[in-house]
Amino acid sequence: MKIATWNVNSLKARLPHLLRWLATARPDIVALQETKTQDAVFPVAEILSAGYEAAFSGQKTYNGVATLSRRQLEIIDRELPAYEDPQRRMLATRHGPLRVVNVYVPNGASLDSDKYRYKLDWLARLRDYMGGLLQAGDPLILLGDFNIAPEDRDVHDPQAWSGQVLVSEPERARFRELEALGLRDCLRAVDSRPGIYSWWDYRAAAYRRNLGLRIDLILADGDSTSRCRNCFVDVAPRKWERPSDHAPVIAELDLPS
Repeated sequence: MKIATWNVNSLKARLPHLLRWLATARPDIVALQETKTQDAVFPVAEILSAGYEAAFSGQKTYNGVATLSRRQLEIIDRELPAYEDPQRRMLATRHGPLRVVNVYVPNGASLDSDKYRYKLDWLARLRDYMGGLLQAGDPLILLGDFNIAPEDRDVHDPQAWSGQVLVSEPERARFRELEALGLRDCLRAVDSRPGIYSWWDYRAAAYRRNLGLRIDLILADGDSTSRCRNCFVDVAPRKWERPSDHAPVIAELDLPS
């Protein structure tokens, strides 16, 4: 089973890219973030024509998540339970025995901002939610744009990024809390090399110079991670004209259907 995540940075702007990529990469499940698309205008027909069912939770201009599947899917939750939040950042779905939680974690803006405190609180609520799901024992995937580079090897220049969001210790501590639940980073299960990135700034020729961060992640429960045969960043769409600043990440897992 091929499971992917991709921050498309506007589904309207990147729909041709998405359809082109789906036709070649052919993931079984793909989680999209930053769709910036209200539910009423989600391109359902185009996605169906590409061979995918879609579940989505969006808003105009900002945020938004969608999960596409080549098989029938069921929506579990559109937001973190008991947490009234107008920002569309989480979508949990079921695909047969497999549960998939698609997240667009807040950026945090700066360490002294209310947005940073919101990010840490949101991550704590996500940790509690995932803890509950893991107790059921079904295969479980948590994936998306985490807006956290877990380790220094996931940052092109850790010293230059020191003291900024995406790399701060409190954020990384929240990420380790997810790992402490029993979730594992699929890419790191198969590839320990530094210098693997999924996001590059549009400025300063960052992609060409490989000045990136690895912030788009696929985590799985321990048993599912042991079934991961490969996980990699598909950089091809980042080279296309007017690309998203993120590239898709794909995991290939031997999971029960």
